[in-house]
Amino acid sequence: MNLQDFLLMRHELLLVIFAAIILLAEIFTGENKNGIRNLSVILFSIITVAGFFPVPEGSLFGGMYKTDLLRVTVKNILNIGVLIVFIQSYSWLKFDENKNKISEYFTLLVSTLIGMNFMISSGDFLMFYLGLELATIPIAALAAYEIYKNRSAEAGVKLILSSALSSGVMLYGISMLYGATGSIYFDEVAPMVVKNAMIALSFIFFFAGMAFKISIVPFHLWTADVYEGAPINITSYLSVISKGAAVFILMIILFTVFRSIIFLWQEVIYVTAVLTMTIGNLFAIRQQNLKRFLAFSSISQAGFILLGVIGGNQIGMSSVIYYILVYIFSNLGAFGVVAAIANVTGKENIDDYNGLYLTNPKLSLTMMLALFSLAGIPPVAGFFGKFFLFIAAAQQGFYILVLIAVVNAIISLYYYLLVVKAMFLNKSENPIKYFKSDWMTRIGLLICILGIVAVGFASGIFEHLNFLSFGIN
Repeated sequence: MNLQDFLLMRHELLLVIFAAIILLAEIFTGENKNGIRNLSVILFSIITVAGFFPVPEGSLFGGMYKTDLLRVTVKNILNIGVLIVFIQSYSWLKFDENKNKISEYFTLLVSTLIGMNFMISSGDFLMFYLGLELATIPIAALAAYEIYKNRSAEAGVKLILSSALSSGVMLYGISMLYGATGSIYFDEVAPMVVKNAMIALSFIFFFAGMAFKISIVPFHLWTADVYEGAPINITSYLSVISKGAAVFILMIILFTVFRSIIFLWQEVIYVTAVLTMTIGNLFAIRQQNLKRFLAFSSISQAGFILLGVIGGNQIGMSSVIYYILVYIFSNLGAFGVVAAIANVTGKENIDDYNGLYLTNPKLSLTMMLALFSLAGIPPVAGFFGKFFLFIAAAQQGFYILVLIAVVNAIISLYYYLLVVKAMFLNKSENPIKYFKSDWMTRIGLLICILGIVAVGFASGIFEHLNFLSFGIN
């Protein structure tokens, strides 16, 4: 193995170097840690740009690690999302209770991204599982980042316990698959996956474990409590970056390893998609806390994403990746507004937003645009994202599922408009006072706005993803 081979792991190596530099900066920096914030944002911006340079396709470690243009594209999409999270965290990290743990924040966040990258590039179940755990354990520590708040510590405990349970269930399924096939390599397992009880049971356990990570009903019960208790920026990371990586690798494994039993997993996904969309929407209507509101919204969005997965084809994969890109800008835009207001006022409930447009019109318009995109209202990017997902399911004959999804999209429009109504129509005797966000917060929100508007009209993006999805292995 030479240096050229290691360059196949460019994304992972750059992130490891980033973590090492931040740790060294922690050692050589005095009591004032604010410089680490600037260094982290600048370094990660460079890494994000570097990810778009061409990289050869290939594999390492006997096929345990694979890279191709599609996987590199997904990693770049996640990098963009993480960069936005870094930018939106900038002002929050200057608070007195957080400024002594700045390096820990960035190191743990990048560590989870390294795990997700290895998971995305995995060629066997061992690399997949190691990446999954590396992505999970640091994020549990970040959920409990605000140790001075009981609900944050509770969120960390709930996340690590639910993750441990889901990992155990998943490992049991993988062990059954290994027992039935005698291999853990995706390429070797796929031809030996046949229609029998052992394979079917191994898939059920594997899918159940992954469903925990993606917050698919009925494995979603941890989501709202963890999202509410964790810091807002970590909540946004969980709802977008973590979910996006898990959905992609689930698609890869379903489309390759379990391709021969597509009839089974399509039935499972059909049922879980209906339950996830419907239950997520119904519970979102009842929420007053915006973090719980967006938690159930993200559960519902996971149900819509499954419409692309159930297609089991090229258009399904490209539509899911496209939707993840759209979802990153939309959800981070909404969470960015919530974080900006919470950092100044500490308010997180929908009623607190009554009359917000009169005092903070720019934040109100940004929130409205993000919610319209999540609801799928044209002409913003969220409409095109849902449209492609519906096409992917309809092409495989799942017309009733598409009809149910359309009904759920209408339901979601209702509760998203409740927030818009509070900001623009409801009156308040004590509205949130005018405040000016810091320049980093404004940059983060501007990136989200540009993404929401531009991605929907840039048809070449979906066509490029569709091309990359051809012949995935």
